[in-house]
Amino acid sequence: MSSTTVRVEDNILFCSDSYKVAHHKQYPSGTTKVYSYFESRGGKFPSVVFYGLQYIIKRWLIGQVVTKEKIQAAKELYQAHFPPNQDIFNEEGWTYILEKHGGCLPIVIKAVPEGTVVPCKNVLFTVENTDPKCFWLTNYLETLFVQVWYPSTVATNSRAQKEVIAKYLIETADSVDGLPFKLHDFGYRGATCVEAAGIGGSAHLVNFKGTDTIAATLFARRYYGCPMAGYSIPAAEHSTITTWGKEGETKAFKNMLDQFPNGPVACVSDSYDIWNACEKVWGEDLHDEVVSREGILVVRPDSGDPPEVVCRVLRILGSKFKPTKNSKGYLVLPSYVRVLQGDGINYEMLGKILEAMKKAGWSADNVAFGSGGSLLQRLDRDTQKCAFKCSYAVVDGTGMNVFKEPITDVGKKSKKGRLSLELHNGEYVTVQEGAGNPEKDLLVTVFENGRLVHEYDFDEIRDRAQIDVLKK
Repeated sequence: MSSTTVRVEDNILFCSDSYKVAHHKQYPSGTTKVYSYFESRGGKFPSVVFYGLQYIIKRWLIGQVVTKEKIQAAKELYQAHFPPNQDIFNEEGWTYILEKHGGCLPIVIKAVPEGTVVPCKNVLFTVENTDPKCFWLTNYLETLFVQVWYPSTVATNSRAQKEVIAKYLIETADSVDGLPFKLHDFGYRGATCVEAAGIGGSAHLVNFKGTDTIAATLFARRYYGCPMAGYSIPAAEHSTITTWGKEGETKAFKNMLDQFPNGPVACVSDSYDIWNACEKVWGEDLHDEVVSREGILVVRPDSGDPPEVVCRVLRILGSKFKPTKNSKGYLVLPSYVRVLQGDGINYEMLGKILEAMKKAGWSADNVAFGSGGSLLQRLDRDTQKCAFKCSYAVVDGTGMNVFKEPITDVGKKSKKGRLSLELHNGEYVTVQEGAGNPEKDLLVTVFENGRLVHEYDFDEIRDRAQIDVLKK
């Protein structure tokens, strides 16, 4: 079979950086064990929500993943990819895995339970070979394993935003019951591909339940057994309003109310003049329809300076739909009118909007948010400085602690020896150099020799990731 007929999406031998193809030749003679770990070395947020490893295991590692055809495809590709007359590809090693292990990967992975919120600079999972002849396999798979950075970082960023919203709900609202739907995922179109949207979108759903990223719900169903992880409502886009023409905006808005006579419905209202839309169209022309309708009208501004726009929209709507003061003294629009700000939303902007609302006397209960590029795309591996490093090896029968400590960047110093993650006086601690207590180790074996041995469902992941102020 030609390498052109084996897609990279189907061949584990292609899921590595080029330079790793030659690494089997570079370890000391007599190496029989390579043990490596993954961590967040620091970054924007002080802790990380660990999420996404189960997807990688299910997608890439379970069962026979090495075949004769895949080995041949890799051989052909690497012969063309590397300089001629260099025996680089480890055909012998992959063939051994096929013949000795039936094409299953002889490695074991131990990981902290998914959804756990762990302070940076702690081990999150470890990988080691279980067959001494396959010592080279551990770090060949680094490229794939490090991609856990993405779902973990999205979940971390999303959770941090949940904490911001919760803070203002606690300060200005009578209830936090609506929190799961306060940050909606608008990121599908801004993702690099459908699979990325599914991965990142599901990571957001660890913390919230509102999404327009359909791929995220399918991802959570396939890899985490959740029948429906996220929900949405009927909503307008600019094309469904502007095709009525500028003079037909009122008819377009009324059509939304007529087409969806009950339940929540969101209508983008800044196509021409957001102030007029709120005051004249919603507040006068369609006032009675909004009041009598059985459901919530969600007015969506989509341009301008978010803190200024949200506060002004609330003020105008409040002049037409009489607000009340809650028990904490903050204004709340009638239950049938709310605002959705879906433009310019990120971790920093959320606090600015909510603080401006608070100073203006408005409860955070009046508004929900939508986030797209900032939620799923405006982050990278260095946001939380994620890395995968070897910390222990066995050479000529002797175990040795392995580490790096570059004088030019002490922040890249790696850990030494076998690692365990333990709770000491309620604080997570990574115990190094094999000194940990196995009975206290929080790392759980999740994969061994081709088998998923511990599976997590979405609900338990959500429970672990819950923000502290909401934990019972």
